Amino acid sequence: MAGALLLAGSPAWGQLRIVTTVGMVRAIAEEVAGPEAEVTGLMGSGVDPHLYKPTRGDVVALSQADVILYNGLHLEGRMVEIFARMERRDTPVLAVAEAALEEAGEAPLPGDDPHVWMDVSLWSHAVAAVAEFLAEVDEENAAGYAERAAEYRRRLTSLHAYGEEVTGSIPAGRRVLITAHDAFSYFGEAYGVEVRGIQGLSTESEAGVRDVERLLDSIVRRGIPAIFVEDSVSDKNVRALVEGARARGHDLRIGGTLYSDAMGPEGSYTGTYIGMLDHNLTTISRALGGSPPAGGFQGQHGKEN
Repeated sequence: MAGALLLAGSPAWGQLRIVTTVGMVRAIAEEVAGPEAEVTGLMGSGVDPHLYKPTRGDVVALSQADVILYNGLHLEGRMVEIFARMERRDTPVLAVAEAALEEAGEAPLPGDDPHVWMDVSLWSHAVAAVAEFLAEVDEENAAGYAERAAEYRRRLTSLHAYGEEVTGSIPAGRRVLITAHDAFSYFGEAYGVEVRGIQGLSTESEAGVRDVERLLDSIVRRGIPAIFVEDSVSDKNVRALVEGARARGHDLRIGGTLYSDAMGPEGSYTGTYIGMLDHNLTTISRALGGSPPAGGFQGQHGKEN
């Protein structure tokens, strides 16, 4: 399995100490590990993992972990050497997004796009990969990991079906998603939406003037009704597009704030993976002319906080 260092037999310790990076990975760990583990997430709400610099406390937490789960595909670029160092010290480490693609038999999208969680059906394979990994580290609790993973995957199957339904309600000519950076390619592949990011895959990249002008030309020509800001990325470029469209006589509006590289506030509905994707799916579909239910997937949309 990609990124895994497997231990034979059950660990000698009791409750596993699992350290994760982004919230989407932490959510899987919490769902699958259940009471068998103490899960610590290093990156909270609104944190941009592309730019994240590990603190001294992060390094201490990683050095004390029994298991480390991170996304991979260069998302946590400034932490890769730390993960490699932990592996050399025989700490079990798993790159979850890479393992999900391997589990599903899929190749990464161009540029090794790390935002695999935007496709709920693919992220369900990440759940299976984590359960298998934890079972190999901790054989004694393997049955519990498998059972909880199966239940979580059933819920994700329902969420994915909801996503297909609500994005399918968007009029064909309006299925264009424009956001601050290129984090939604897996979303577009999964739900039949054309995706354009003002910046590239990493928020460290800069949008060129000519690229912005070409995007603005396309928005006005095609009559795109809405574009979206992201919770963890500056809205400067998005608002510049809105102003540029207005100057050309096109009423372009901001359709809402999406969660891309981080989930919502801790303890809120969008602070869960299911809530995050429900929010994105429902917000996008409604702003582009689709007809999602008022409360979204689970009746919580609009009551996230």
